[in-house]
Amino acid sequence: MGRVYSPRPPEVAITPQSAKAKGRRHQQWVRDKILALFPKALLPDDVRSTSSGAGGEDVQLSPAARRLFPYSVECKAYKSFAIYKVMDQAADNCPKGAEPIAIIKADRQKPLAVMDADHFFKLIGKNSAKNKPARK
Repeated sequence: MGRVYSPRPPEVAITPQSAKAKGRRHQQWVRDKILALFPKALLPDDVRSTSSGAGGEDVQLSPAARRLFPYSVECKAYKSFAIYKVMDQAADNCPKGAEPIAIIKADRQKPLAVMDADHFFKLIGKNSAKNKPARK
């Protein structure tokens, strides 16, 4: 059997304060993953988690970080997403040694590729190993 991507339902209703904390922890997790990819090239201030309600990107990157990690990150931490059922199916059908990925498409929208976040960061790390540090 493949990996289970479906989140466990919470036992109690979440308060607005804990919902914001959950979102903040998620953004900080992403920030930490990006910093861990480039420990010799980036400083902690190069990748920053923004405050909730702030406009723009959820994870702000310095020019040095943007050169190494050319992605704009939007973080969402909800109780559940329907995509997890799709990922469960991909994992169930995934042969040993392969990584499940879902290619999803809504009407009149571009297709999106969805994969495990740890796997995504591992891919970025492998590709960046040949890059030189962004700082001079």
